[in-house]
Amino acid sequence: MTQPPTQAQPRRATVDRATNETRIAVSVDLDGTGRAEIATGIGFLDHMLDQLARHSLIDLTVKAEGDLHIDAHHTTEDTGIAIGQALTKALGDKRGIARYGHAYLPMDEALVRVALDLSGRPFLVWNVAFATDRLGQLDTQLVREFFQAIAQHGGITLHVDMIHGANDHHVAEACFKGLAQALRRAVEIDPRKAGQIPSTKGTL
Repeated sequence: MTQPPTQAQPRRATVDRATNETRIAVSVDLDGTGRAEIATGIGFLDHMLDQLARHSLIDLTVKAEGDLHIDAHHTTEDTGIAIGQALTKALGDKRGIARYGHAYLPMDEALVRVALDLSGRPFLVWNVAFATDRLGQLDTQLVREFFQAIAQHGGITLHVDMIHGANDHHVAEACFKGLAQALRRAVEIDPRKAGQIPSTKGTL
């Protein structure tokens, strides 16, 4: 008989990723309170990751050192990779989770829809357009690169659609907060699933 997971089995993980371009240390606690300790060297990315933790209720620590003298690309992408890997490790066999999550996230004039499936089949559908090239130190095109990395290495089928938006800061923040809200729903333990893996295949 399958036993449901208990909170005595913490859903936590740590990932250390080192390349010639970056050194990233990430830890997550899926059953946290949204506590964040973020230091990537990219101010706008730090702000977005703080929002990701706060609105998902996933405790998130990120310490990143990268080749920012070149640009923010490697640090942003590798941070997404490490967070995705940490989510995968913390979820384990995904027994008892809700699996699916979605959110409509309004921020002033911006409205973004995020839907995801912790399917183990990574795929990103990205329908978001930015009007400017940069948000602080972050190239706006790197927002997509972060979402691609977290989807690929978190095994997430992820759809992000901008419905309305004029201010790029609002649009980007709505994307991250929408991801947070969708993740919050998807990683939660559903007591009605009685510890079962949420797939007819028996594995995710």
